[in-house]
Amino acid sequence: MNLSPIEYIGPAPRKKKRRRNPFGGILLLLVVVGMGVVFFRPLVPFLKAQQSQASEETAQVAIRELREAGDPSSRLAAAALGRSLAEVSYDPAYYSISFPGGDIPAGKGTAADVVTRSYRQMGVDLQQLVYEDMSENFRLYPQFWKMKGPDSNIDHRRVPNLQRFLSRHGEELALSRVAVDYQFGDVVAWRLPFGETGQAASHIGIVVPGPGAKQSEKWVVHNIGTGPEWEDELFSYEVVGHYRFVPEGGFASEEELRDKVLTASAGGVPVGSSDL
Repeated sequence: MNLSPIEYIGPAPRKKKRRRNPFGGILLLLVVVGMGVVFFRPLVPFLKAQQSQASEETAQVAIRELREAGDPSSRLAAAALGRSLAEVSYDPAYYSISFPGGDIPAGKGTAADVVTRSYRQMGVDLQQLVYEDMSENFRLYPQFWKMKGPDSNIDHRRVPNLQRFLSRHGEELALSRVAVDYQFGDVVAWRLPFGETGQAASHIGIVVPGPGAKQSEKWVVHNIGTGPEWEDELFSYEVVGHYRFVPEGGFASEEELRDKVLTASAGGVPVGSSDL
């Protein structure tokens, strides 16, 4: 028998559509979210910790917020935080520098230099102010160094001299181990548990906010031998001085600071030690 195919004439056959389950996509999404939570949750404390550690990124955020606050103390704290980003090696050597506006090489410094450079960034030259005050009241200043008169090369780089100047021309505040008694921009002096003489054991820094989520805490910027550091060290040593100094007339405005560049001589040659 010869069979031939029969041609089908009619509408094309259609494949039966499968009905979509609306809950399938939702279930898949929930699974993905759940897995994300499981794997991401352990990272949350780590990420928060990273945001609360001293770093260039958290320093820049704190500097911006302090500048936006605009008050003199916050601006000084911002200047101090800026010092923590500088590459500086500890160097207590005596340098011959220009006057006024003189400074030792930018890559060198001590604790006192953190303070003088922070104030200079605000348009205040502690080198000149300390020298002028010592010239008129030399015997009122510490006599650790057997000097017969003031020395503009070094006097502002010695912590006891800065303490005496700040107590005479700023506010000398009560000594306390309670953080709320300090505000950003305060200058604090400590007695270190090491050092051969009374003045060699002295130390100084500026109060600043902590990083990230710790911004309400009172931290300090200081140089205790490893360059300017931003650290939670306010009460790590015995506090022997607490000062708040804004010169009469206040700090220079941001516009004035942009227009006025305070230049410093960096060509000095070390010839001894400042014992800072």
